[in-house]
Amino acid sequence: MTSVLLIYPYFKPRWDRSVFRFPPLGVAYIASSLRKGGHEVHLLDCTFLSRKEALKRALDVQAPVVGVYSMATMVDDCLWFGRELRAASRLLIAGGPHPSWDPSPFMNVFDVVVRGEGEQTVLELLQAFEHGGTFQSVPGIAYREDRSTRQVNLPEWSCTEARGTIQNLDAIPFPARDLLPNQDYIRHGRKKDGYSITTVLSTRGCPFRCEFCSNVVFGGSYRERSVENVIDEVEEALAFGYDRISFADDVFTLRKTRVLKICEEIRRRALIFSWECLGRVDALDEETAREMKRSGCRRIYFGIESGNAQILEQMNKKITAEQARAAVMAAHRAGLEVGAFFILFYPGETNATVTETLRFAASLPVDYLGLSMPYPLPGTALFERIKNRITRDWKPGGRFLFSHELTYQSDFSEIKMQFGIFKGQMHLALKRKTGSLSPILLKIFDKTTDVIFDLLK
Repeated sequence: MTSVLLIYPYFKPRWDRSVFRFPPLGVAYIASSLRKGGHEVHLLDCTFLSRKEALKRALDVQAPVVGVYSMATMVDDCLWFGRELRAASRLLIAGGPHPSWDPSPFMNVFDVVVRGEGEQTVLELLQAFEHGGTFQSVPGIAYREDRSTRQVNLPEWSCTEARGTIQNLDAIPFPARDLLPNQDYIRHGRKKDGYSITTVLSTRGCPFRCEFCSNVVFGGSYRERSVENVIDEVEEALAFGYDRISFADDVFTLRKTRVLKICEEIRRRALIFSWECLGRVDALDEETAREMKRSGCRRIYFGIESGNAQILEQMNKKITAEQARAAVMAAHRAGLEVGAFFILFYPGETNATVTETLRFAASLPVDYLGLSMPYPLPGTALFERIKNRITRDWKPGGRFLFSHELTYQSDFSEIKMQFGIFKGQMHLALKRKTGSLSPILLKIFDKTTDVIFDLLK
């Protein structure tokens, strides 16, 4: 048995305004697989900690094996933990989306990078580690050729063959939620929104290939868990005291028959709880929306991204604005709250296409509107298309009043992007607050902001 410390290195930025704050399922899944394999596991979620306190807790564990998660916004903190814990550990492992896409920056500090799904990989890694063997027979990793010196410089490293995805998702133990700071998440949620929320992942992957979306961990696959297995986990998650479940699937509504079976199973077990999910606009009708509502669904989010046909085609979304409107209206008529995400100022856009998207978004009966500028994430087709124009890494939180930062050379200035996002959000806020005066005030607001928008470069 080996003692393992897993770290989720997310520190809330000073100007954090995100409405989404969920416990990290990825590291919790790795933790449960390690425990099933007989290892002692510690999990450090840094979401509610300072860097000083997080490092102290990590050092106090004195684990010989340390694994640190990383996505694009966590690279610096992941590397920081690696450098700080290097002398106190015997094996340092990095994993997550960014290391899966490009292990090279992590090999300066870490001994091994897990690429893709990690549940089986980490078990085989620890087996090799405990027996003093090499890692070259472990699929799905990048590793240092020589770990004996433990020097922090660019070592020689190699990649083993890719590991296939896990086909039987029901065989994976539920995430080790007992290792997470659940009470912190519950207090945060109830203070901020009036309810606490945690996630359940009922499928893995997505069969679509949107240009801006990263699929590096799940390898572009799509796999489903059984309905019974999913609802068993829902019951376990609710037992920790959460009020609401967010199904974190990329495409929860992809198959209507499966969605209806999940709704039926919730009602069969007489479970009373609220839930939400992310759906595709070409995979929801009013009948399904009404069944979702009956089983406790409160809100559905759609990734619409644009109201312009050419930009949707550029994004490879495989949807139309007409489908988006139909899905939003179906959910709205069924009594569901609706959230919609749009990406403004996508590479290839013009003033006219951005304005078209803003007006399309404003015409929908949505309860939440997520507007963002594009982020060319490593491992995406968008990144490959504009990688020569990228000027800096994406950092979480933005600056002061703004939640987003421009990370590449765009045809639009960052100020114009920020103003476009502000314009869209303010339109929705005015629409909600002005009641019967809304059409007049909105017309004045739109005409005024349209002039400013056109003047900005």
